Amino acid sequence: MIPARKSVLRVAFAASLLSGACLAQSQLDQLWNQAKTVARSASASKSGLSDGKISDGLRQALTISTGKAVASTGRTDGFFKNAAIKILLPDKLQKVGKGMRMLGMGAQVDQLELGMNRAAEQAAPEAKQIFLNAVSQMTFADARQILSGNDTAATEYFRDKSTAQLTEAFAPIVHRAMENVGVVQQYNRLIQNPAAPYFAGKKFDLDQYVVQKTLDGLFYELGQEERRIRTNPAAQTTALLKQVFGRQAQSNELESGR
Repeated sequence: MIPARKSVLRVAFAASLLSGACLAQSQLDQLWNQAKTVARSASASKSGLSDGKISDGLRQALTISTGKAVASTGRTDGFFKNAAIKILLPDKLQKVGKGMRMLGMGAQVDQLELGMNRAAEQAAPEAKQIFLNAVSQMTFADARQILSGNDTAATEYFRDKSTAQLTEAFAPIVHRAMENVGVVQQYNRLIQNPAAPYFAGKKFDLDQYVVQKTLDGLFYELGQEERRIRTNPAAQTTALLKQVFGRQAQSNELESGR
């Protein structure tokens, strides 16, 4: 039991003794809620964080988490050997790919998937500066909202603020990379296969598909990094991170009444 709750219980108990009678359950509930409000206010006034401190802490956390997310995805096998974000054939091609594997043409499917992942890995590093720009534009109001939000509130902030820029930056990199590693040729062979009648006379934008999957994978990893910093004291590697996120965790615990 945390100290704040012990104090609240002592207040409730003392009040019941002073009343000289057993309080009704509704009265006890009211007393409990009042005592929690007092304890919460005292805690906030004693350890409240200024806008500047919150902003600095958030900027540091976001710089660290975005750096790690970009580093983990923007390297060889950063996508391809990460099962959570590996780019697979588009849903519309899954049946074709399965049929080709059954016909002993699995190597072509594998090369196509490898090429798409290599393109994503080459595009991911471009996100670093875009993320840093988003951090620099964060307001005090943004910082407080992110700090009090859920475990991926910062990731959602980045998704909202930077998706358009990331899409624009990734598109030419993905296109060049897929041409260089032979994805276009592999894709053409795949859709020209007799097992792919759906694509006869139709065009599927593979570039757009890979760009979107690159974004999805990058934001997934960013969310994982953010969650670690928020919930794992070991990931709060600086005094400022411990101060900001440690106090926020205590505040959340008090709010929940644990």
